[in-house]
Amino acid sequence: MAPLWSRTRQRTSDEVLIRALYEEHGRALLAYAGRLTGDRGAAEDVVQETLIRAWRHPEIMVNGKGSVRGWLLTVARNIVTDRYRAKAARPTEVAESPGTGPVERDHAEAVVDSMVVMEALDQLSAEHRDVLVEIYFQGRTVAEAAKSLGIPAGTVKSRSHYALKALRQLCTERPGTAKLAVVKEAAA
Repeated sequence: MAPLWSRTRQRTSDEVLIRALYEEHGRALLAYAGRLTGDRGAAEDVVQETLIRAWRHPEIMVNGKGSVRGWLLTVARNIVTDRYRAKAARPTEVAESPGTGPVERDHAEAVVDSMVVMEALDQLSAEHRDVLVEIYFQGRTVAEAAKSLGIPAGTVKSRSHYALKALRQLCTERPGTAKLAVVKEAAA
């Protein structure tokens, strides 16, 4: 393990090297990255990433082989190319605007609504609950629900009407649940 003073000395010399690189080549790098990206903010990010790569490989800057500016410009071009390829590989992002809703909605409200409906269903009579379960949860027609429950189709219609009415009443009596879309759709 290197002594503390040598690590501090190396960190200081690396910092001096990067500062010198930025002072000597920063403007040229920024101008080049700006032409490649067409965006000042993105160009500044590219310059920063280029200098970070130079900091990680200080041996390239001091070995005397080739042009330091040429190496820095090549690294900047490669960073821009990598960003362009990464962006092209991702699906196109759709910007949100006040007129359009979010791309992926939070489902928490729907979960709470279904919990309220299930709680209200438990308060209905068994006959009303059974009819609603057959029609809305099992997806059966009135005739299929009548056959499954062993009652006439007219009774299924009547019970579903009164069950939805009672369910709507139970859900709207509960504070903060006046806009349950599930009950409104079913009652319509």
